[in-house]
Amino acid sequence: MDQKKHLLPAEVFNSGSRLFRNLTSAGIGLITLLVLWPCLGDQFTNWDDTSYVLSNNLIKDFTPIGLWQLFTTSLMGNYHPFTALTYAIEYHFVQAGSFFYHFDNLVLHIIATLLVYQLIIKLTGKQVVAMITALLFGLHPMHVESVAWISGRKDVLYAVFYLAACLFYLQNLRQEKVNRRAWWYCLIFFICALLSKPVAVTLPLTLLLIDYFENGGIGKKDIIGKLPFFALSLFFGCLAIYFQRHAGAVNSSTEHYAWYQQITLGAYALFTYLWKALLPVHLVNFYPYPTKIAGSLPSFYYLFLPGVAIAIAAVWLFFRKNKVVVFGLLFFGANIALLLQFIPVGDAIIAERYTYIPYIGLFFVAANWVAGFFESGVKKNTRQAVMAVLLLYSGWLAYQSHVRSKIWFDSISLWSDALEKEPGQAQVVYDNLGAIYFDKWYNATNKEERKVYYDSALFLMSKSVEIWPEILTPYQGLGMLYYSKRKFDAANFCFKTALRLNPTPEAHVNYGNFLDYIGQPDSAYMEFSTALDMNPESYIALMNRGKILTRQGQWMAGIKDLSEAIKIQPTLAEAFYQRAICDTGAGITAQAVRDLEKAISLGYKKVDSNFYKALIK
Repeated sequence: MDQKKHLLPAEVFNSGSRLFRNLTSAGIGLITLLVLWPCLGDQFTNWDDTSYVLSNNLIKDFTPIGLWQLFTTSLMGNYHPFTALTYAIEYHFVQAGSFFYHFDNLVLHIIATLLVYQLIIKLTGKQVVAMITALLFGLHPMHVESVAWISGRKDVLYAVFYLAACLFYLQNLRQEKVNRRAWWYCLIFFICALLSKPVAVTLPLTLLLIDYFENGGIGKKDIIGKLPFFALSLFFGCLAIYFQRHAGAVNSSTEHYAWYQQITLGAYALFTYLWKALLPVHLVNFYPYPTKIAGSLPSFYYLFLPGVAIAIAAVWLFFRKNKVVVFGLLFFGANIALLLQFIPVGDAIIAERYTYIPYIGLFFVAANWVAGFFESGVKKNTRQAVMAVLLLYSGWLAYQSHVRSKIWFDSISLWSDALEKEPGQAQVVYDNLGAIYFDKWYNATNKEERKVYYDSALFLMSKSVEIWPEILTPYQGLGMLYYSKRKFDAANFCFKTALRLNPTPEAHVNYGNFLDYIGQPDSAYMEFSTALDMNPESYIALMNRGKILTRQGQWMAGIKDLSEAIKIQPTLAEAFYQRAICDTGAGITAQAVRDLEKAISLGYKKVDSNFYKALIK
C-alpha cells in the first residue's frame, strides 16, 4: 500500500500494460476526433481542390488505363500518384461529395497521431513522453491545414507511410539478427510515402537519427545500410524538381531575391516555424513573401540569420551531450530544411502544412522536458502546477484547432480570413477571393446580388493586378467584368494583356468572344482558329466559330464545326441549337428537328419560339 501511495504518475504510466496503452491510444484518437470534428462539415475550396479533384479528369477515369495515367502524370507540378489514387477511389464512389474526402483526411490524421504515439513509446519506453508528443501532434493548430484542406491529403497520407517505415526500421534495428521482413516493410512504406509526397526523401536522415538515439552515435555501417534509401531519395528528389521546373513552380515568386536574401528569408522561415510551434497565433493559409523596398529586404529580416546562428551555437554548447535534445532538434531540422525556400517554389515563404512531420522533433523535446517534472525528486506542488499549465495549454491548442477547422468551411471564409490577416500584401489572396465573387456574379440572377458580387470581384481583381501587374488570372475576369458593362476599351486591354502573358487556347477563345461581341467577326474567327491550332479538342472554340459561320450563312461549314464540338462534348446544348439553325438553312429539316429537341432536352433556355414553331409545323 505504501509503495502504491508514493508511486509517481510517470512510473504508473510507464509500467502500464498493453491494455493501458490501447486505452491511451483510443483516448488520444477520440480527443483528436472531437477537436477536429468541424472539418467534416467543410466544403471544397477554390485553392487547389478544383485542380486536384473537381476538374481533375485523371481521377475520373477509373479504368486500368486511367489509373495507369495517375502514375505517369504530374499534377500542378507535383508527382504524388498515391494521393491522386485516393482521390480517384473517392470520386468513383461519391463524386463531388466533400464529406468523405474530409472524413478520410481526418481518419488518416488520427492514424498518423497514433503512429506517433507508438513510435515514441517504442523509442523511449516512456508513456508520458509518448502521450504528450502524440497529443501535441494531433491537436496543434499548425496541423489543421493538412487535415481540413482536401488538397492537404498528401501530408496526412505520406505521414502514415513515413511513420510506419520508422516503426518497422526500429523493429529491425532491435533484433539480434537482421529482420529481413521488417527491413523490406520499411523500404516498401518508404516508397509508398514517396509516391504520396516527394518530401518524404528525408526519411534516410530520420533513420540515421534513430540509429543515433538507439546507439549513441552513427557508424559507417549505419550509413552504408541506408544507401538504398538514399538512392530512392535522390531519384524521387530529381523527379520532383523536374516536374516543378516543367510546371514553372520553381522561382515563381512575385519577387526575385539574390542568393544572400534567400538565405536570410530561410532563416526567417525557420525562426517563424520555431516560435509558432510554441505560440500558434496569427495563422493563415497563405504567407506571402515580403515586398522589397528599393531592391532590398526590410532591415528587420537581416536579424534572423545571426539569431539562428546564435541559437545553433547555444544548443551546441549546452545540449550537445543531451541525446533527447540533439535527436529532436535534428529531426526537426532534417525534415524542415528542404521546405525553407532556399530554392523558392510558389509564392509563399512559409506554409503551415510544411510542419506536419518536422514538428514531431520539437514536440518530442518538449514532452521529455515536461515529463521530467513527474519523475522522483520533484515537489508535489511543482508537479501539480506543471500539470495545470499543461492542461490549460493543451485546452488552448484544442480550442484554436477547433476554431481553425471552421475557417476552412469554404472559399469565402478561408480567403476572407487571409485578407483580414494579410491586407494589402498577398496577390494570391485577392486573386482567389475575386474569382469566388466573379463566379457568384456570373451565376446570380438577382439584380441587387449581381451588383454586390460585381463590385466585390472588380475591387479584388483590380487589387490583385495592382500588387502584381504581370499575373495572368485576374485579367481574364476583369476583361469579362468590363465587357459586361460595355467598357470595351478596358476589356480589350485586359484580354490582350492576358494573351501577352500566357497565349493559351482559352485566352484566344476569350478574346475571340469579345471581338465577336463588338462586331469584329472576322477577327474573332481568327482567334478561334488559333485556339484550335493550339488545341483541336477545344469544343468551345469549335462551337463559337460555328456560330460565326451560321450567322454568315455558311451552313455546311457551320455544321462541320458544330458537329465536331458535339462529338467532343455530347452534352453541349447550345451546339445542338446552333446546328439546328444550320440544318434548317441547308434544308435538312428532319435533322434540324432532332437537334432542336436535343438542345431542349439538355436544358437550353434561349430557344427562339418563332423558330421552334416554324420548324415543327
